[in-house]
Formats: sequence, C-alpha cells, structure tokens
Amino acid sequence: MEGGMDHKTPVTTFVGLDISLAETHICILDQDGTRLYQGAVASDPDALADTIGRKAPNCERIGMETGATTPWLWRALRARGLPVICIDARHANRALSMRKNKTDKNDAQGLAELMRIGWFKEANVRSPQTQYVRSLLTARYQLRVSRKDVLNQMRGVVKSFGLFSGSTATRRFPAMVQEIIQDNPQFGPLLAPLLAVHEALTRQIAVYEEELKKIAERDPDARRIMTVPGIGYLVALAFMTAVDDPARFSSSNKLGPYLGLAPRVRQSGEASWSAGIGHAPDKMMRSYLYQAATVVLTKTASWSALKAWGLRVYKRSGFKRAAVAVARKLAIIMHAIWINGTEFEFSQKGKAA
Repeated sequence: MEGGMDHKTPVTTFVGLDISLAETHICILDQDGTRLYQGAVASDPDALADTIGRKAPNCERIGMETGATTPWLWRALRARGLPVICIDARHANRALSMRKNKTDKNDAQGLAELMRIGWFKEANVRSPQTQYVRSLLTARYQLRVSRKDVLNQMRGVVKSFGLFSGSTATRRFPAMVQEIIQDNPQFGPLLAPLLAVHEALTRQIAVYEEELKKIAERDPDARRIMTVPGIGYLVALAFMTAVDDPARFSSSNKLGPYLGLAPRVRQSGEASWSAGIGHAPDKMMRSYLYQAATVVLTKTASWSALKAWGLRVYKRSGFKRAAVAVARKLAIIMHAIWINGTEFEFSQKGKAA
C-alpha cells in the first residue's frame, strides 16, 4: 500500500476471435490460462474494440484465423491500436482439431490459448490496393475456369450426337459450333445458350485483362519484373500480390518453399528421400510460374543462363522437373529484381543450343 491506496498489477490478457459473417466469438484468458470472459458480439470493428477494451484492457495479443473477412477486420482493429495477429488457418487447425468438440466457443478459446503460449505462425495480410489487384486476378482466373467448363460441355454435346468428328482442342472450336448450329438448326436450342455464355465470359475476361494491363503499365516494379523472360503482366501482378511486401523475405531463396515449388524432404533413421514439391498455398501463382517456365524452356529465343540451366535439368531429369526448377528460379529472380530495383539482363553469348 502506498499513499493509502492499493496498486494492483494489471492482468496481462490474451484474446481469441473466432470470426463468422454475422458474429464473432471472443475468449479472454489471463497469463495462467484462466478464462476471464467468453461471449459473442457482432462482427463489427467498433463492437469488437469496445468489448476488448472493457474486458481485456491490458491485452498483449489478439488472435484471429485467415478467412474471407479477416483482412478487413484485421486492418480496422489495427487502426484502433489493438495488437491483433492474423494466424495461418492451416496451422491453427492442427491445434484446434485436437479438441473433442469443435464449436465456435471452443475455437475462440483455442485461439486465445495459442496467443498465450505463443505457438502460432503469423500470416501476412495484404494491403487494400494489393487485395484489389488480387481480387481482379482471382475473378479473371475463375471466369477462365468457367469458360473452360462451358467449352467442355459443348465438346461433349457435339461428340455424343456425332455432330463433329475432328479435334475439338482448338481455339476455333466456338466458331465450329456456330457452323454446326447453322447446319443442324434442331440443335440450336441446346448449343446456342452455351455458345452465348462462352462469348459473354470471353468479353468479361477481356475487361479484367485490360484493367490489369493498365495497372501493370503504371507500376514501375511490375514493369521491371516483366523484363524477366516468360513473365507477362499477369504473372508479374500475381507474384507481387502473392508476396505483397518483398522485405518480409530475408532471402530470395525462401520464395521456393513459400510458393510450393521446393522439394519436400522425408527422413526416418538412416533413410532420407525427396517427396516431391510441397503444398501450394497459392495454386494460381504456382500454375502461372509453371506456365512461364514452360515458355522459357520452349519458346524464348534469346539466350540466357536461366534457359541454359533449365535445358540441362531437362536433359538430366525430364521436362516436368525442369519446369518446376525454372519456375522456382523465376520466383527468386523476380524477388531479387523487386528488392534491388534492377532489370533482367540477357547474356551476349548468342542463341541457346
């Protein structure tokens, strides 16, 4: 006691937030793991900040999993000065799945416990501009998937009714379908709607591509990354939105494992073996890099040490392994260019053999 008043040491608290669209379950633990509060409030930054401010004034860490609304809430709570941390959902799931009953309340408590013991892997939250570009890329990607599904449906129809006997794996196939409708009007009600959907999707994909081209042209980092062979505006922007902040990688070599392009290693006793490339948290990015690597190995005419190295891997280990290896190299090169403010330099040794 001092001056006639008690001075209690503030209790350090840890908060777990299990977020859903309508409401968020909150659990607050002290440093000993004792539950101080558990409840649910609206998934609104003001409501969450008010509850945490009243129930956990000396909060050290607030944990939430990656999810659809997480970036918005993370940024809003950070702006209010709260120590919120976004953790990788796959990492958190390993710990939360060990609980006997999986409920929102239990998940919130599990997240609070992870914050208390410090056993978590923090995930990067994209900036609003990066999130916007990423959303454009994802929307375009999904429309292309939908267009491919429509094309496959049309191919199935013309084959099952014997309307076409040649190869349907051609860019001219939609025009061929139009000719089939003209020659076989009775199939118009079946094929015309599919053809119309294909044409509409193609137009909207072009709208997205035009916007993405403009964004890449205005971005000096994207323009420099596009000097790398095989890298166009789509791959450059997809890479930049996947990485978001190049400074968070201390070494360019860490991009391979991050993008799922590094071989996994398995070891048991004296035995050790490669188990193929790892999990791809960003399948679109890995797909784009693989396509870019294919272009480097098969279509680029200018000689470069990258292509020469990739061709040597091709001869030794086959095309697929070579493409994955070159894709990993492309990610490393793009990151280095982004960090150093340089451009890709082709060798002057002439054409590759």
